[in-house]
Amino acid sequence: MTIYALSTGSGVAGVAIIRISGPDAANVIKSLTGTNIPRPRVATLRKINNINTSELIDEGLILWFPGPQSYTGEDMAEIQIHGGHSVITAIQNEISKIKDCRLAEPGEFTKIAFMNGKINLLKAESIADLISAETEIQRLQALKTMKGKSSKKFNELRDKLLKILSFVEAKIDFPEEDLPDENLKKIKKDSQEVLYEIKKILNDQRVGEIIREGFKIAIIGPTNAGKSSLLNYLANRDVAIVSEIAGTTRDVIETHLNLDGYPVIISDTAGIRDSKDEIEKKGIKLSLSRAENADLKLVVIDAKSVDFSGFLNDLLKKDAILVINKSDLLKGKLDIEVTKFNHVLISLKDGLNIDKLISKIKNNLENKLIVEEDILITRERHRQNLLQCVEHLTNFLIKNDKKDFDKGAEDLRLATRQLGMIVGKVDVEEILGSIFKDFCIGK
Repeated sequence: MTIYALSTGSGVAGVAIIRISGPDAANVIKSLTGTNIPRPRVATLRKINNINTSELIDEGLILWFPGPQSYTGEDMAEIQIHGGHSVITAIQNEISKIKDCRLAEPGEFTKIAFMNGKINLLKAESIADLISAETEIQRLQALKTMKGKSSKKFNELRDKLLKILSFVEAKIDFPEEDLPDENLKKIKKDSQEVLYEIKKILNDQRVGEIIREGFKIAIIGPTNAGKSSLLNYLANRDVAIVSEIAGTTRDVIETHLNLDGYPVIISDTAGIRDSKDEIEKKGIKLSLSRAENADLKLVVIDAKSVDFSGFLNDLLKKDAILVINKSDLLKGKLDIEVTKFNHVLISLKDGLNIDKLISKIKNNLENKLIVEEDILITRERHRQNLLQCVEHLTNFLIKNDKKDFDKGAEDLRLATRQLGMIVGKVDVEEILGSIFKDFCIGK
């Protein structure tokens, strides 16, 4: 089957690119242009016509990439045309008339590239991350993964386990022969080294996932403290409704920001108070849940009524900045208890000290993203594979100490499989769908 799709964004543009890949790619170009395919990798100007009537649709550039030296590993072509909707539709309609040609599914070009061994799973995922990157740090992380350092590391660890497995299987196949002591010591030493390396990678404070998904900030506190106003100020637009009526915000309101190149997801939450309203109570429950899962909490309170009893004291124990708003209404000095916490005194009404608050947020964010390990886990799938690998390796070491090689070999095989699943070295059909569904059509 030959697939095709628009690979550039939708909407009117100067240029649009339609990508075609598969055994009939050459036939598609010949049918549309009425001429032979151009020389490989040479942009060639051609008239693109209606297949049945030879009526001119557009004039554009044809690029021909014969397999296996193409992105997908198959014969592949790109048609660069004018980016009007009618031009794109007309050409795609003509391609659909050709036998065994169909519109590509999301991520199908990259999926074919993986299936043909042009890229591994980590690189495929990094391509998706690069396409969706909204900030500089996300772009750099995606490029780092694309360069293959993570793939190289996981393949090296997997190769070590395969070598250990060969020693263990030799012992199983020839039980009458004792393994040399140095081999037994090497099995244990190498297994422990791999286990240590994986645990070190896992101890990354989830930096890779935070960069990819966004640094989560929850604005939380009592009613009428200025939480929604703070969200609107940081977003530089009216995201949340602001009212003097207590309990206006009842659900979590979320917005994505680019904070000096860092991806940030800020959530405004329902004001916390004793309430008999069932809907508001559910909103308060959601607020506390969001705060618990946030990378940073902005605990906003009114400068006139500072009270650290109850939930406030709990919220400020970890990963929190105390934001004391309405300083313009403050008479006298702040409560001495405030100095115990990481705090900033602001006035959203007068715009006072907002720059200090943003600076504190950025410092917290930068500190969170400092990590010694250069290999970052960017997806929960990778983390689960590594955790499973640790579990199987730990079980193997216990059985190895007992010289229970038969059962230990199975643990070793499972550990090797988990590492292989990260880069696609084993049968991973069950996870391909979930990976490529997030791609855009045409990639």
